[in-house]
Amino acid sequence: MPDPLTLQQIAAQLGGRIVGDPGILIRGVASLAAAREGDIAFLATPRYRRQLAATRASAVILGAEAEGWTALPRIVAENPYAYFARVSQLFNALTVQAPGVHPSATIAAGARLGAGVSIGAGCVIGEGVEIGEASTLYPGVVVYPGCRIGARAIVHSGTVIGADGFGFAADGGRWIKIPQIGRVVIGDDVEIGAACSIDRGALEDTVIEDGVKLDNQIQIGHNCRIGAHTAMAGCAAVAGSTRIGRHCAIGAGALILGHLEICDHVRVSAHTVVSRSIRRPGTYTGVYPFDDHDAWTRNAALARHLAALARRVRELEKRLQAREGGDG
Repeated sequence: MPDPLTLQQIAAQLGGRIVGDPGILIRGVASLAAAREGDIAFLATPRYRRQLAATRASAVILGAEAEGWTALPRIVAENPYAYFARVSQLFNALTVQAPGVHPSATIAAGARLGAGVSIGAGCVIGEGVEIGEASTLYPGVVVYPGCRIGARAIVHSGTVIGADGFGFAADGGRWIKIPQIGRVVIGDDVEIGAACSIDRGALEDTVIEDGVKLDNQIQIGHNCRIGAHTAMAGCAAVAGSTRIGRHCAIGAGALILGHLEICDHVRVSAHTVVSRSIRRPGTYTGVYPFDDHDAWTRNAALARHLAALARRVRELEKRLQAREGGDG
């Protein structure tokens, strides 16, 4: 177990401004609700202000706007959530698989592995695959021939990189398979969750740029391009030939149709169906269909009252009919 650290020692490593006792000892991290003496917690949104008031943490991490909301020792940081992530790394070792190739892995003779690469049990690495230095493939990962993975990548168990894209041409009621001759090219510092599928391109490559983070069970279709530092939550799916910009955030279960373009700095809410290109940065939400987030929220609020509105309309119709009957 890591040695405890004072707030002063934490700030010396990670920055931030200390308010209160800099000598308070921290032994671990926890949420505001679950924290106990010796823990440090964080506040990243005002919605948890009540939990901040009730927390038993020894110290907290928060933004400058919340600095006066507690008397506890605290570290004031520009991005409390990111700061908390770094503090957590000080007390909790990341899951690490030792460098080297597990005896049960199958590595093609023509594959090239960089220094410090770790290949887990049961992995299959195809002919001509390139994997950059210090990358880790956990057990059961399959990388089809010709694909390339950059440096410091993490690929979790069960993921398949480079399977054929869904390419078929209709002919007289039958389907003719289109050879998928592109590759999957993955940049540096990418993390791919468990049981993801990233299809190879039909003609051009499928590209995952530097710093992309994919959650579990995500499907990326052929010829897609995912821009640098974009993050996608679990069970999202992107159909073929769609381009997603940089620094985007795609919510869980979102569906993005094919041959679309999504610009940089777009947020897509969970379970949203994106059926047309997005040209302006912002947050987009909706399933009937998606729209600008603010417009969708207003329409959704109205939809919640449709039943009451329908009852009122029926009552007004009855009164009108009664009045017309009385006049007759």
